[in-house]
Parts: sequence; structure tokens; C-alpha cells
Amino acid sequence: MSQVITVSIRHLPHGEGLPLPDYQTANAAGLDLIAAVPQGAPLTLQPGRYVLVPTGLTIALPENYEAQVRPRSGLAAKHGVTVLNAPGTIDADYRGEIGVLLINHGTEPFPICRGERIAQMVIAPVSRARFVAVDALPETGRGAGGFGSTGR
Repeated sequence: MSQVITVSIRHLPHGEGLPLPDYQTANAAGLDLIAAVPQGAPLTLQPGRYVLVPTGLTIALPENYEAQVRPRSGLAAKHGVTVLNAPGTIDADYRGEIGVLLINHGTEPFPICRGERIAQMVIAPVSRARFVAVDALPETGRGAGGFGSTGR
């Protein structure tokens, strides 16, 4: 069973009337983020271009959590539209508006209308690292094999 945490959320004036992020199925990992563009004035995302889409939302994550903004697979598969900096990270101490940086890798202009589901947000615990300088690292079977070293 997954852990349920409480996240404070606030609509900004241009996001009023839009639904809060929600899970679309019982076992979904991501909550849908909605475009908070003006009614009747969609943003048109031209092929090869990117745009920062407002959500009209601010959140207060609990300490030691982050939110990741990820693409919606349907937008990518059907239209070539995806999140440019995927995953985008929202830190627990950020209090500004959540924005979604979309890019159009497709061949047609893509209109982004008010209320459209544009990305998904996954809330996740954060582990912080403490680095310790050493003279050598332990050996492994893989060693220094990098890109493509374990197969195609």
C-alpha cells in the first residue's frame, strides 16, 4: 500500500475554477496537471518550439519530498508533445507557480486549451547524499562501461 501524504495547494487567480490535480486511476503514480491559459485563448505550440504553460497552482510539499513533472504518454505518442526538461523537479521549499515546459516535436501546430491535461506530477521522497572523498572505488563486474556497454 502506498503512503498518503498531505500537500497544501492553492489556486492562483488565473487558475480559479480548474480542477485540482487528481489521479485518473486507482493505481496511477502521477496526478494530472491542467493548463491554466485564458478561456477562449489557447496557446498554439508550433513544431520545434517550446512554451512554459501555467497551471495556476502553487504547492507546499512536506520536507524531504519532491514533485516531478513528467510527460503524458498520450500527448507524446499522438502529437509529439512532451515535457522539455523531463522530469522537472519541484523542491519542497519552492512556493512559486508550477509551470510545465512543453515542446512540440511533432509536425503540426498543437493548441493548448484551458483545462487540458498537459503533464503529470509524481510526488516522491527525497534521499540526500553525503559525499565522502576516497582514493579508489570498489571494483564491479561492469567497471567503467558506460553508454551502450551492457547491450544495444
